[in-house]
Amino acid sequence: MDRGNWSQVTEFIILGFPHLQGVQAYLFILLLLIYLTTVLGNLLIFLVACLDSRLHTPMYHFVSALSLLELGYTAATIPKMLSNLLSEEKTISFSGCLLQIYFFHSLGATECYLLTAMAYDRYLAICQPLHYPTLMTSALCAKIAVGCWLGGLAGLVAEISLVSGLPFCGPNRIQHIFCDFPPVLSLACTDTSINVLVDFVINSCKILATFLLVLSSYVQIIRTVLRIPSTAGKRKAFSTCASHLTVVLIFYGSILFMYVRLKQSYSLDCDRALAVIYSVLTPFLNPFIYSFRNRDIKEAMKRQLTRSGILG
Repeated sequence: MDRGNWSQVTEFIILGFPHLQGVQAYLFILLLLIYLTTVLGNLLIFLVACLDSRLHTPMYHFVSALSLLELGYTAATIPKMLSNLLSEEKTISFSGCLLQIYFFHSLGATECYLLTAMAYDRYLAICQPLHYPTLMTSALCAKIAVGCWLGGLAGLVAEISLVSGLPFCGPNRIQHIFCDFPPVLSLACTDTSINVLVDFVINSCKILATFLLVLSSYVQIIRTVLRIPSTAGKRKAFSTCASHLTVVLIFYGSILFMYVRLKQSYSLDCDRALAVIYSVLTPFLNPFIYSFRNRDIKEAMKRQLTRSGILG
């Protein structure tokens, strides 16, 4: 196609859930309540883990880092989704769309790395308990957390650069609930097979590699726990991993199907449903999983509320 005949698209229209137009107001209220709960829950865990000295351990340093991450992860998409539910136009600028893709995927990659680091921390704590205090120090924990953030933020540069150079000259309606690589690539008026391949390779390496590392850590953990003679010892060991393993299964279960594939879409409705799981429900469930299933965090919350005078 002649480059001179292109009329560059400057904004996109995010269609969201077109079949649910009649209940937009109810969806807005539901999503707003979920978002506020997500923000308050993750913020509470982050503050409690920082303020309570008894939680100044590597495991809870990682939990607080994950809670902080979820605040940014949801902020990349949910506020715009809320705005679109109340707006007739539902538009987003081209640069705004690329920024949304960048922050959503970079923070998603950071979450993959953090979940892997948390699995390694549990492996050391259970499989090498005598050496754990010297192997997983606070300094090393901080370096790992910073490395996860830097790795996630730097990893999307190549993909975003490729997408930003594509011509968009025709339809500008994104068949999704937010800007994402597959629906945006489908709107480019040129061959995007290279982009799809690069996206597939990077996502496969990033998601599959971290998932396999998490699995290998838990294989070793399960082997070690099964050798513990007492039932109480086994229960205690598994309880320290239950919250993390639950988050891993929910998060990876959706993103593996969504991004580790060469086809850009299987089903639009299926893709939207999966997007709701990993972009909305997973961050929403994390505070409940880590607080209500974790005695240390519940007790720390009670101590902080007592000190603040909220509890007598």
